[in-house]
Amino acid sequence: MEITALGYVGIQSSQLDDWSRMATGLLGMQQVDRGGKVRAFRMDDRTQRLIVDGAGDAGLAVMGWEVPTRAELDRLAGRLDDHGVAVMRGTRAHADERHVGDLIRFHDPAGNPLEAFCAPALATEPFRPGRPISGFRTGALGMGHVVLNVEDVEPLLPFYRDLLGFHVSDFGLTPYKLYFFHVNGRHHSFAMVGSGRRALHHFMVEVGSLDDVGQGYDLAQLDDGRIAYTLGRHTNDHMTSFYVHTPSGFFIEYGWGGRVIDPAAWQPHETFDGPSLWGHERLYLPDDQRKRLRDMRLSAAARGVRVADPKVPPLDCPWLDAVIARE
Repeated sequence: MEITALGYVGIQSSQLDDWSRMATGLLGMQQVDRGGKVRAFRMDDRTQRLIVDGAGDAGLAVMGWEVPTRAELDRLAGRLDDHGVAVMRGTRAHADERHVGDLIRFHDPAGNPLEAFCAPALATEPFRPGRPISGFRTGALGMGHVVLNVEDVEPLLPFYRDLLGFHVSDFGLTPYKLYFFHVNGRHHSFAMVGSGRRALHHFMVEVGSLDDVGQGYDLAQLDDGRIAYTLGRHTNDHMTSFYVHTPSGFFIEYGWGGRVIDPAAWQPHETFDGPSLWGHERLYLPDDQRKRLRDMRLSAAARGVRVADPKVPPLDCPWLDAVIARE
């Protein structure tokens, strides 16, 4: 199938200044100039990865999925059209706003907005993080991952798995259905939770050092109520991370050490140990729900559930490679 990575995420929020402070001062993204009520942020050699549009407060505005060539973009558009999905070809002006060569626009069966694009523009200047960090793990793995709350997983499975070609990494069936999908070596670039709601749950960005996460955790704790999940480690993708509340009401996961899989050899499977090996106390939940998740972690600990220490590959970032080569 054509899609190879999550390329960008678009948010609609009137809280532009709050988003700018969080994206630069906490996450370490670089704000780039955009006119009017739009803020854009870099994470690497791409011209932009996160776009915040101040025209409203709808939350998720778009998930942008990358394909390698225009021919593959056309093939994807044709398959969507053959299956009754309304596809709009992006105008030249819209492609320029996204800093891509070409794109198409469509929606999943639940109405979530998606774009597929090719030929992303590269920045002419090196990435300059908003605070001192080692960099973001992007490259062939894409921007990170996106997790959606959905009313019901089942009607969406054929769309993402069969039509878009996302591959199931693993899934849980109780107490609600939860599916994780990969499109490259990142354990998951997309997931959906059958929570009965329709909203963005979180997006994740991964940094190059555990110290980046720890220092970000310290910074987040200075802002009362900012932490949503405490520091912890996930069972399936092995990410060590914490989650923060955003100005738009969903979460951002800020992590390190995520699992890189071999897509050709990977076998999808059901998971039973809960979402986290340790930590990730959900501070926003009522006590009874927090206890249920805590009991799952304690059960895993009592059974000695462990995962391998991460073998973290070097950051795949051309601008950083060029700087090192010059030095």
